[in-house]
Amino acid sequence: MAPRSPFRSRGLVLGALAAALTAAFAPVPSARTAPPPVPRTGFEVSHGARWTSEPEETAFLAAVARAPGAATRVRIDRIGTTVQGRPLRLVRLGTAAPAGPAGVRRGTSVLLICSQHGDEPAGREACLTTVRDLALAKDPATRRFLARTSVLVVPTANPDGRAADTRGNADGTDVNRDHLALTTPEARAMAAVLRDHRPDTVYDLHEYTPTAPYYVKDLLSLWPRNPNTAAALHRASTALSEDFVGPAVRAAGFSTGVYGIWTDPATGAPVKQVAGDGQERILRNTAGIKGSVGLLVETRVDPLPGRPSRAANTTDGTDPARTHRRRVDSQLAGLKGLFAFVDRHRARIAAATAAARTAGLADRGPIYLGGADNDPPTADRILTRPPRAYRLAPAPFARVAPVLAAHGVHWRRDGDGGATVPLRQSLRALVPLLLDARADHHVAVGTPVDP
Repeated sequence: MAPRSPFRSRGLVLGALAAALTAAFAPVPSARTAPPPVPRTGFEVSHGARWTSEPEETAFLAAVARAPGAATRVRIDRIGTTVQGRPLRLVRLGTAAPAGPAGVRRGTSVLLICSQHGDEPAGREACLTTVRDLALAKDPATRRFLARTSVLVVPTANPDGRAADTRGNADGTDVNRDHLALTTPEARAMAAVLRDHRPDTVYDLHEYTPTAPYYVKDLLSLWPRNPNTAAALHRASTALSEDFVGPAVRAAGFSTGVYGIWTDPATGAPVKQVAGDGQERILRNTAGIKGSVGLLVETRVDPLPGRPSRAANTTDGTDPARTHRRRVDSQLAGLKGLFAFVDRHRARIAAATAAARTAGLADRGPIYLGGADNDPPTADRILTRPPRAYRLAPAPFARVAPVLAAHGVHWRRDGDGGATVPLRQSLRALVPLLLDARADHHVAVGTPVDP
């Protein structure tokens, strides 16, 4: 019998916090209900008929920050600018603390990344209303949660794509395939947040198109599959998915599954893997490599004819607004599970992330250039005896130094203008993925320096 995970919940006992979040994250009220005296998104004002615009987001966040009682627990910073000049924002929620990364609680912080793909807006709507509901909450349970937790939110991680309703950014780049090379301003901004704020848990909100009858769940989730993820982080990430997010979503009346895996509708057995590999350049994998618990969630975009959701007010696909509300409501249900996980297991999360981030200083153990937790790497993809460093000549170093700095990778300057990048550092596993010629997505080719 397999040992019981220390992260497992007891039948989803969410406690007082979950009860408070249930009320805070209730579905959007009907059009006949008088609007509450709090800031509302464009999505809420339209009762789900349209998505919140960028000007509406700006006004909404400003109104939340000005609301009575919010000033001591919400801060909004601009962390970057897109190619088309739109702001990239980071919202920080918690009790009063110094500005910047110094104010983030070490060991108990969570980062929400919303709408990396611009044509997947439901997670963004859930993030915006979550910012408001946490910032303005008056119930004791939520206040206690915020007193012990730093919640960081990037409400719109791809503003140009959201404005154009496209998967990629203004240049057509898939931002969620750029967390290694950092060629886009969006990925650079998120890398800086990971580097400076070092969130313990990273939660990435997406949407997907179903394929009947094998791939039809209301919400799918997936943990870091990259084999360089520390074992304790991998256990915590899978527990977040299986023991908290999944049960919370099902308790709200939605169906759940594993992202990227088609299943037989009759038996539930896996049929085909269509996505979900261990690529280091995908955020959920990057988060694991950098020492955070990570989870990707994907809401089903389309209603399925003849297969209505069990959740209230989502009976068919004849009303687009109803479908939109179902997408957002399923994301909100997942967030309730996330916050319950953070609140229940903060000590174990802190221990797992701290251990993962200091392990590289010992400079021991293999590093994997490929593979995944369900697809073990072949022998030629394993550095069983990694070099102690990589040497970069002056020209390639000049080209990639900003990328190394954005990740937080350390180096030593050499006399000729090049640099030596040691593996003995917190981001040890990341260094070969960036600089080894055999790595699939290296940004430069360094010369291995053997012991």
